Amino acid sequence: MRIIEASAVHAAVRQMILAANRVLGDDVYAALKSSMESETSASGREVLRQLLENADLAASGGLALCQDTGAAVFFVEMGEDVRLGGGSLQHVLNSAMAQAYEEGCLRKSMCHPLTRCNTGDNRPAIVHTELVEGDRLTIRYMAKGGGSENMSRCTMLTPAQGWQGIKEFVVRRMAEAGPNPCPPTIVGVGIGGTFDLAPARAKRALFRRLDDVHPDAEVAAMETELLDALNALGIGPMGLGGRTTCLAVKIALHPCHIASLPVAVNVQCHSARHREVIL
Repeated sequence: MRIIEASAVHAAVRQMILAANRVLGDDVYAALKSSMESETSASGREVLRQLLENADLAASGGLALCQDTGAAVFFVEMGEDVRLGGGSLQHVLNSAMAQAYEEGCLRKSMCHPLTRCNTGDNRPAIVHTELVEGDRLTIRYMAKGGGSENMSRCTMLTPAQGWQGIKEFVVRRMAEAGPNPCPPTIVGVGIGGTFDLAPARAKRALFRRLDDVHPDAEVAAMETELLDALNALGIGPMGLGGRTTCLAVKIALHPCHIASLPVAVNVQCHSARHREVIL
């Protein structure tokens, strides 16, 4: 059994959160730059230019990419042959997150759902944990802003509705969302599983790089088909019109019950802040 000290996890997670909130991923940066060059709307081009400038300023000045530094969402893969020494995983993630948000002057956004009283330090983190083979610990972090999260949806289609029903649901959802999720967006789509699993798969799909092509050619074609349909909506950068409504669609499939077809859409704004550490 391999032992990883909680202090090492704490340090790695703290640094990961600070980097994710200050430096836009190179794949997202490249997609924004490419979109600016091909955008036909003058307003859209200007918005994309400002987004790139914002990313440059955040990286050079150690500033947050966006004022909404979000709920801290973690996806953890814990090897069956590894354990933490000196603390529980939940405690370490919460502690490292709270310290990073304080040190980085990142907005604490978590509150009681009814009284709306702020928890004060962005706790609790949202943690999804999966046991896997091996002795490694993989921790993925996402800063999930409220504007894009509010536009996410899950539905239960009938199996007969198939791909056409899925496509209609995703496109209708994003048309209804309009400018609210701060486009250009990245759209995660979870297909299959159960009512609770599909949204988790949709959110996890957002960790894929934008330039990553799905290994299944049929799924890759579905992602392209959805991306084209979303960009044909004409919502454009920040909803000001244009061809750049969405930067990428990422689909995650999972087997489901023969009577069910769960579908979930998790929306990510242009400020796609996520990182991973492997210990």
